[in-house]
Amino acid sequence: MALINKELERLIPVANLIAKTFGKHCEVVIHDLSHPQSSVVYTVNNIVTGREVGQGFDHLVKQVLLSKKFKDDCSVNYMTKTKDGKKIKSSTALIRDSKGKVIGALCVNYDLDVYLNFKEVFEDLLYVEEQVIDEEVEPFPNVAEIVDDLIDKIIEMDGVDELKRKDKIELIRFMEKKGIFLMKGAIDKVAEKLGISKVTVYSYLDIIKKEGE
Repeated sequence: MALINKELERLIPVANLIAKTFGKHCEVVIHDLSHPQSSVVYTVNNIVTGREVGQGFDHLVKQVLLSKKFKDDCSVNYMTKTKDGKKIKSSTALIRDSKGKVIGALCVNYDLDVYLNFKEVFEDLLYVEEQVIDEEVEPFPNVAEIVDDLIDKIIEMDGVDELKRKDKIELIRFMEKKGIFLMKGAIDKVAEKLGISKVTVYSYLDIIKKEGE
């Protein structure tokens, strides 16, 4: 197990309880959002999605923070898919410290493939709310604060002046992959924090897009 924030460490028994209650097809993941690129600090039953300690978050921005169903720091019953096409029912809750600051996330991923042949019997269990966000979204004020904090941590402000062009492109590649730029105003914030123009950010995004074609 990786080094873990003491406040998040208290969630380990909860993660184990959930996993043991729902069995081997239920994966539970704890994220430490003070380290976005390596946020996964604990997993149970990680054969469901293959999540490993040391990996970054995947669906936090697109299907949690920017979801219309995001309420009370939770987004529940949304659909995700693994790289091999496995259908996963996911729910995520944000974790706040004693001062109310978001420090982590608790994610539950349930493998639906096991039950697809029994959909009528398990209709309630298999209920998901699928939402695809493919354009810039105006987030709720508290969500904007959370994403802005993630941008700060991803860029690590103290060393920004020493970043080379290729380093900035890699940071922008990570943020683009994680859906950061779907949040309205994210381009401006990233440009300001990296000390570059919006035009440069767009040019880097264009480079990343062309590399992926």
